[in-house]
Amino acid sequence: MEKFLRDQGLKGTPYRFIHGDLKDMAQTMHEAQSKPMALTHDIAPRVTPFFHKSISTFGNTCFTWMGTKPLVHVSEPTMVREILANYTKYQKPRGGNPLGKLIATGLADVEGDEWVKHRKIINPAFHMEKLKHMVPAFYVSCNEMIEKWKESISTKSSCEVDVWPYLQTFSSEVISRTAFGSSFEEGRKIFELQRDLAKLSIKAANSFYIPGSRFLPTKNNKMMKEMNQQVKGLIKSLINKRLAAMKAGEARHDDLLGILLDSNYKEIKDHGNSNFGLSIEDIIEECKLFYFAGQETTGNMLVWTMILLAKYAEWQMRAREEVLLVFGDKKPHIDGLNRLKVSDWNQTELTRVRFQQLRQSGCGFEIPKDWLLQSTEERRNEEAFTVEGTLKMGGLRKASNQGHTAN
Repeated sequence: MEKFLRDQGLKGTPYRFIHGDLKDMAQTMHEAQSKPMALTHDIAPRVTPFFHKSISTFGNTCFTWMGTKPLVHVSEPTMVREILANYTKYQKPRGGNPLGKLIATGLADVEGDEWVKHRKIINPAFHMEKLKHMVPAFYVSCNEMIEKWKESISTKSSCEVDVWPYLQTFSSEVISRTAFGSSFEEGRKIFELQRDLAKLSIKAANSFYIPGSRFLPTKNNKMMKEMNQQVKGLIKSLINKRLAAMKAGEARHDDLLGILLDSNYKEIKDHGNSNFGLSIEDIIEECKLFYFAGQETTGNMLVWTMILLAKYAEWQMRAREEVLLVFGDKKPHIDGLNRLKVSDWNQTELTRVRFQQLRQSGCGFEIPKDWLLQSTEERRNEEAFTVEGTLKMGGLRKASNQGHTAN
């Protein structure tokens, strides 16, 4: 396999029996995380140190080894565009520990026509009109978090607060409220189980997998399977209650589950065939995915937003002034949120400078079926760099200038 890749002009690490580069990956990750993290947007050396080192050594298109399977890294923009435009040809890699997928599958795991079907049914839940109804749920969770912070400083003029646990709780409660609405307590139980399952699943996915070992009655295997069954049981119970309410003619719930069930019902009714809709198992997996992906991305986004606003105090001040100007002492509402230009610039800049992991696949050369491929985008908008090479919030300055010009 290595000769096959090198004959096509690819460079990479030499194959080592059984474990490939797994030991080096673990070692470089341990070394990277043992050092203090610099306050920089160039996070690839910290988050994916082995892949970053490999790409720096062997070039934008190279290969490493995930155990006995080669992993081809694709970073050239033209190749990435071809991958994204040909999702039926370049599909997601399979393999690894199947227990790693217990955390969620759903839209993230399906391909081709199945992906199109899932996407079509899920889309209505994320239309702007639907999201408007979720703003009060966001406000309640955010207000509860801020009140806890106020209590921490009520007897002191100032204090140090570790915001990460609060933001994790906040994002999980937002997801619970928007996903299951009035069934918030059940949603909270689901999140707690998902969180514990995620830790074990990620550990399993990153470890060397011996075929058949998932069937061994180990402590971790038993725990993961039990947690997964509990999560699926709780979600299925909620789904059955909603379906019974729909049959009884009750009003539809405007939360994620209600919108998803309604969209699925309409799709089946319009085509007169259940094959055009999602099964109960599919809906359960979509709910699990929404929980895992939504909570993780929301929490991380909020952390980095706070870090950037702390680093760039001027933009923190401007954002605060704008919020007070638009809302005053009133509760936030969707119309006002749409008028927050400075906050929008902040979020746009945050997503622009973050490291991006694109869809896994490959192109431009021959890759046999079942080999692992990964599209990794480590490039930056060069306009975001100063002469010294330090990432700056250049986009905010541009947006500010455009705003003044428009005025």
